Amino acid sequence: MASLKLVISPDNSSYDIKKLSSPFNSFSFASNTLSSGFWSTNGALFLKPFCKLKHIRVSRLDNEFLDKSETKLDDDWTDNVKKYVDGDDNLVLEGQDIHGDSNRVRVNIWKKFRGAKTLRNKSKKNLDDQRNGKKHKRGGKFVIPSQKVGANSVFDSQTVLDLDFNALNPDWSLDCCNQILEQLERSNDGKASRFFEWMKVNGKLNKNLTAYNFLLRVLGRKGDWDGAELMIKEMVSDSGCKLTYQIFNTLIYTCYKNGLVELGSRWFRMMLDYGVQPNAATFGMLMSLYRKGWVVEEAECTFSLMRKMKIACHSAYSAMITIYTRMGLYDKAEAVIGFLREDEVVLNHDNWLVMLNAYCQQGKLSKAKQVFYAMRESGFSPNLIAYNTMITGHGKVSKMDGAEHFFRDLKDAGVMPDETTYRMMIEGWGRAGDYKHVKLYYVELKRLGFKPSTSNLYTLIRLQAEHEDEEGAIGTVDDMLAIGCSKSSILGIVLQAYEKANRLEKMSLILVGSMYEHVLKNQTSCAILVTAYVKNGLIDDALKVLREKQWGDPIFEDNLYHLLMCLCKDLGRLESAVKIFTCLPNSPKPNLNISCTMIDIYSKMSLFSEAEGLYIELKSSNVKLDMIALSIVIRMYVKSGNPEKACVVADTIAEQENIVPDVYLLRDILRIYQRCGKDDKLADLYYKVLKNDESWDEEMYNCVINCCARALPVDELSRLFDEMLQKGFAPNTITFNVMLNAYGKSKLFEKARKVFWIAKKRGLADIISYNTIIAAYGKNKYLSNMSAVVKRMHFDGFSVSLEAYNCMLDVYGKEGEMDKFRDVLQRMKASKCCADRYTYNILINIYGERGWIDEVMAVLMELKECGIGPDLCSYNTLIKAYGVAGMVEEAVGLVKEMRGNGIEPDRITYSNLITAMKKNDMFLEAVKWSLWMKQMGL
Repeated sequence: MASLKLVISPDNSSYDIKKLSSPFNSFSFASNTLSSGFWSTNGALFLKPFCKLKHIRVSRLDNEFLDKSETKLDDDWTDNVKKYVDGDDNLVLEGQDIHGDSNRVRVNIWKKFRGAKTLRNKSKKNLDDQRNGKKHKRGGKFVIPSQKVGANSVFDSQTVLDLDFNALNPDWSLDCCNQILEQLERSNDGKASRFFEWMKVNGKLNKNLTAYNFLLRVLGRKGDWDGAELMIKEMVSDSGCKLTYQIFNTLIYTCYKNGLVELGSRWFRMMLDYGVQPNAATFGMLMSLYRKGWVVEEAECTFSLMRKMKIACHSAYSAMITIYTRMGLYDKAEAVIGFLREDEVVLNHDNWLVMLNAYCQQGKLSKAKQVFYAMRESGFSPNLIAYNTMITGHGKVSKMDGAEHFFRDLKDAGVMPDETTYRMMIEGWGRAGDYKHVKLYYVELKRLGFKPSTSNLYTLIRLQAEHEDEEGAIGTVDDMLAIGCSKSSILGIVLQAYEKANRLEKMSLILVGSMYEHVLKNQTSCAILVTAYVKNGLIDDALKVLREKQWGDPIFEDNLYHLLMCLCKDLGRLESAVKIFTCLPNSPKPNLNISCTMIDIYSKMSLFSEAEGLYIELKSSNVKLDMIALSIVIRMYVKSGNPEKACVVADTIAEQENIVPDVYLLRDILRIYQRCGKDDKLADLYYKVLKNDESWDEEMYNCVINCCARALPVDELSRLFDEMLQKGFAPNTITFNVMLNAYGKSKLFEKARKVFWIAKKRGLADIISYNTIIAAYGKNKYLSNMSAVVKRMHFDGFSVSLEAYNCMLDVYGKEGEMDKFRDVLQRMKASKCCADRYTYNILINIYGERGWIDEVMAVLMELKECGIGPDLCSYNTLIKAYGVAGMVEEAVGLVKEMRGNGIEPDRITYSNLITAMKKNDMFLEAVKWSLWMKQMGL
């Protein structure tokens, strides 16, 4: 490959760069190393005095250009230098225009590069020693000597393109073949590949890196990466080539041009695996590629390797800083800035700008100013990009005095503000909330023929909403339409601004003319507007838009109404949801989603008749109810106090095989069956769910145990509880108490004690737990154990409950332990534990069984005096006691008293009365009452 040279000639060597004074100390970024075109002093970098630079025109293949498009602040290659990927000796440097083209810069800090083309080295020194034949340049045509072709034969590019592959001469020199391959690679990939194969057959590829490099370009353009990898292996194994960075740079460059991050990393790793040393161009392309894809980890590894190899690539440093800045990793960005100083890198223009941007983005204005003035002292003339960056940084932290200073300084330096300058001033003043200055700069921007950004327009409309300038807002909307903003975007911007200002009711004044027509005709925009209205409680405005809409889509309309109702429900505005529902357009068939939502809303409002009416309407319309609908109906009936109707709906679900209840509906059905005492249905549902072999969560285990405790055998209940513990789920307090009750009733006291111990260990044993185990011991006449639990209950800090006292009174009384009975009664009175009706009934029953009628009368008197009064159980117990005491007439009088108090006697009442008559030899009366019971169906 021929080397290229760029000639630069000074027109006026006496030109001196104007030095700018600064109150800030310059950064010591420059090293003491002298570089071409630069000299350093006191840590500041200065450019040698050139007035004008003349560029000679050089040529190179178009497909080897670096991307010449103008890019943004954080997405261009920052080296501002064109590097030909084949080697360090083939670099073409473009002289840097430090004045810049300020009128064409937007928000970026990068120069718009001109592509430099490489020119083949035309030096003829030792040419005869290097080539077997001669190549003379004659008017742009090439002469290729061979045995079959005369020395005077001339081939131009078209001649090479039309090359006859059947007339190729195997005796052509290696250089001649490479020249032909180069021409074909420029013009025809297919023929280039074919000629390369001919060269391989004729032994022209031995240690021929140039030919392989040409073919790798072809494979890169085709995207044949597997072929490229095979070609590299062939170079090493078959052709005896020593791989260099030129080979891999060719492939990495193609990946850079096409943004192929993973492939670029792959070739770089392969380059290292082959032991090839990368050069600065390698790292420059890779880091620029990672910057485009924002690949932080790969960029960090590559950057670290570059520094380890002591290679300094300006674009790599700039790319790393830009990546960190864009990702908000400001500490790491500053660390890279420190590496610039540590590695003694002579900063170029782009390095200064990315440093400036890094500090401005995080609001470190003092450091940004130091960089700005150090940049000027280092020989870089005032630059619009730098000024815009400083203005942006001040605007971010709302320090607009500083922004105004740099705006004036920009004009004083003879640099004209551009579109970006005014945009940043508008944003800065907008962030500061100064509507006056925003309006001033906006008017100036329009006067100069610049276009505002979308962010500018949002800033303006936001401030107009806050300052109640509806007339100005209408003008801003017109400006948005004039610059080509879509009406949907305009609607979103205006809505966001007025919603944030809590002045959404003024939207009707802003949306006029074509904008309102758009809302009425576009269903998406209409939905956005009415949703915003409903969200802010403007129901009438929303309904007005819905009445005037001009689009027709029944499905979309139903979904929109449903969305609005759900929004009202979520916001707790149930009356608004009902209002929207009443304005729903007439439909021959009710919408399932809307009806279910309204059933739920009516249930929350306790309007159960309206909710049930919607359910009946759905059933009569033959609308198939899904699982969610049935779940809502079940909850509606449960909340309304109609568990029986909820059971009917649950039975409907069980009959429909196409409906598979989810875990939430299953739990609801289990609770309903438990409330209604449907033990058989509980057992059926349990075993049906068990057959599905689905995994249960903790809540499901607790629910099943609590609801199915009475419906399942104790062995199955115990298995389920043990399985729950084995899976690591935590039973709740209710589950522990249910298991205590089940084990106690089944006389499985060992298991009951184990469950009680686990509950205590986990801190879940409550007073009900103690009452349950006390009742279990008492019912089974384990009096000592019962007494021990009562003591333990008191020792653990629980007051002995009324339920525990009642249990002990009942057990001790029935077992004839009257001393303990009186002791419990005495302790109960001493603890000031108020007796309930159940306590009085126990006392009446115990005293009555023993015929202690005086004590019974005393208890009855106390029961009436405390205001509780006897219930059905009390009367039945009294009748039994009177019978034992031979007071039959008093017993009959109690039946009349019951009826007088509105208590209807039951079978037990009459049975106790008949028993009393029999005991007192009143058989005739007993027969009469017995016959009367039969007539009553008792």
